Amino acid sequence: MNLINLIQAVILGLVEGITEWLPISSTGHMILINEFMGIKKGDFFDSQIFLYVIQLGAILAIAIIYFNKLYPFAPSKTIQQKKDTWQMWFKVIVACVPAAVLGLLFNDAMDSISTPVVVSVMLIIYGVAFIAIEKRNKSAHITTMNELTYKTALFIGLFQVLSIIPGTSRSGATILGAILIGCSRPLAAEFSFFLAIPVMFGVSFLKIVTNDYIMTSNEWILLLVAMVMAYVVSMIAVKFLVSYVRRHDFKVFGWYRIVLGILVLAYFYIPMLLK
Repeated sequence: MNLINLIQAVILGLVEGITEWLPISSTGHMILINEFMGIKKGDFFDSQIFLYVIQLGAILAIAIIYFNKLYPFAPSKTIQQKKDTWQMWFKVIVACVPAAVLGLLFNDAMDSISTPVVVSVMLIIYGVAFIAIEKRNKSAHITTMNELTYKTALFIGLFQVLSIIPGTSRSGATILGAILIGCSRPLAAEFSFFLAIPVMFGVSFLKIVTNDYIMTSNEWILLLVAMVMAYVVSMIAVKFLVSYVRRHDFKVFGWYRIVLGILVLAYFYIPMLLK
């Protein structure tokens, strides 16, 4: 381990913390960052164990920010508030079932198509989708977690399944689904955060138990540094997104995705065409 490795770990943690929660695809950004930092296939920073376990730092940020809302045993809560918290968790579980089932079935297949062209196309497609849906978006009729039914939660969960395709963005897919069925933007973002806890923890755990990569002590340190950075930056990114969508729509993220998708395609494929 050297100073360069530590800087790379900090940068990757920063990118993870920002892109995991904003609907702009962490995969697309990781591909670009790895390319610019000269990280090659087979390197530790490109390994499945690093790219997925680093997410645990981001998950911890959600748990801290929303602790009172997520924790059903808080002494300050009334009996009804505790019941509402349990109901919320049951809705989260219902929404996670499609991703849990189909994610396990297609996990390896999706990893194999995680190429720049696939990521770029999905960045652009969902960028266009965000802009189109926001243009036709009517007033939201679901504004609180109590108004969100189990059927609605399942519908959002089906949209979350789309995120197994690289470049889609888990938060992007769930937020789009929630807005389509009438959820307010703040509720869509918040429910997306809560869905991330079991989904990202489950995926990280799956990668740990199924991966035969044996980390060195230095690699453990680099992973920890990246996780801490992801946690710190996630605290900022989540609060920013919640504050932003109370006053604005998601169009800016749609345009950002389109521009990024075009840049990724240009960077990787224009040099090939010019040869």
